[in-house]
Amino acid sequence: MATVSTYLNFARECEQAFNFYQSVFGGEFFGDGPMRFRDIPPQEGMPPLPEEDQDLILHIELKITAGYSLMGSDAPESMGLDVTHGNGVHINLQTDTREESDRLFKALSEGGVVTMPMAEQFWGDYFGSFADKFGVHWMINCSEKAN
Repeated sequence: MATVSTYLNFARECEQAFNFYQSVFGGEFFGDGPMRFRDIPPQEGMPPLPEEDQDLILHIELKITAGYSLMGSDAPESMGLDVTHGNGVHINLQTDTREESDRLFKALSEGGVVTMPMAEQFWGDYFGSFADKFGVHWMINCSEKAN
């Protein structure tokens, strides 16, 4: 069966972001852990990678819920890549309980910018949104009704 994941690109902070996400969600990184740019085998015509880019993350994956992973990479300028933080993508977490919603909101939004605090919404759910300290946009939605 197919799965869905979200792939995040970072200017130079992928490792810090994924260590942070791991501290919130727990779990282990997929496979042998992060792949680094130094792991790319030399290819004909490929210029050498600058020393300061060798330890950047080429690929990393962290399962954050059953069947759902966050994946990511640094996008070094030396390879002609440019990351622009924007608000076109949000990661939506559909939680089972308000307690879990509050825990995730508090942990992930620390150091970030809250755009909508967790609160009852007109559509009947408990919802909040924010950009984390790495500029990644998140929405947390819980359909559990208050007691």
